[in-house]
Amino acid sequence: MNTYELLSQGYEDTMNVAERLAKCLEPGDVLTLEGDLGAGKTTFTKGLAKGLEITKTVNSPTFTIIKEYKGRLPLYHMDVYRLEDSFEDLGFDEYFEGHGVTVIEWAHLIEDQLPNNRLDISIFHQGDSKRKIFFKPKGERYENLCKEIME
Repeated sequence: MNTYELLSQGYEDTMNVAERLAKCLEPGDVLTLEGDLGAGKTTFTKGLAKGLEITKTVNSPTFTIIKEYKGRLPLYHMDVYRLEDSFEDLGFDEYFEGHGVTVIEWAHLIEDQLPNNRLDISIFHQGDSKRKIFFKPKGERYENLCKEIME
């Protein structure tokens, strides 16, 4: 599979990329978010929420692990940074195979529980406001999704 790369010029640009992606998402889609602290993982998720027609304010679920939002599709926003044991069964499969879109921040911490087919997204600082966003599709569906949003 290919790796796709975008340069975001700032907050709004990151939101717009995520919103464009969200319009192509389907039930059961799984996205992982990795990257620098403060690089825009939650900002990206806010853009996804906007594209999924979610009106509720989206913020990081750092202390609750999972937040659910209702929109065109449900959004399951996970932040697994504070999980102490990656083998702890928290029912992630139910979300991955559910009727919504799952977004997981710090997903490498539960790598063993992630589905094989997913879209891995990494965001890194490129100066004060610019961000480099990498999309690494795992599976044909996500490869096609990347091609569609990169047009």
